[in-house]
Amino acid sequence: MSSQTGTRKAYLAGFLVCLGLVGYALYLQHVKGQEPCPLCILQRIAFMALAVIFLVGALHNPRRRGAWLYSGLASIAAIIGGAIAGRQVWLQNLPKDQVPECGPGLEFMLEQFPLTRALEMVLKGSGECAEVGWRFLGLSIAGWSLVCFIALGVLAIVAAAVARGRRSRR
Repeated sequence: MSSQTGTRKAYLAGFLVCLGLVGYALYLQHVKGQEPCPLCILQRIAFMALAVIFLVGALHNPRRRGAWLYSGLASIAAIIGGAIAGRQVWLQNLPKDQVPECGPGLEFMLEQFPLTRALEMVLKGSGECAEVGWRFLGLSIAGWSLVCFIALGVLAIVAAAVARGRRSRR
């Protein structure tokens, strides 16, 4: 397998993983009745941003510099998403008496406050962000999101490293 094909496959794999994660989140919401908290919604947005970056990278199939650019953008999105997921994991592990009170919904905050203030309020988290309604192998959804953001960030770096060895044959 050539490094050009490997880069494209890595980006396509990243896109498909992100698509599957957002699809599963929608399944949990609409079929299982698990309403997402504001931090969950921000994590979905980060996964969608990653999906778009990976898809464009797969379609473009860039050479060295372009691969590092796409992988850098994907890594930034993964770091932001991972930070949000990490914040939620931290909230979920607080002692009950230290969990912040539940706040207004994301839609209300975006309608009533400037965007920067609404995001600041969301990132502080609330009681609903600390609730754990689902676990798999001991991790909450936020815990699995954190693991996936780390894995996708590593995938992005590996995709760029594979492209790095590619030489132009013109």
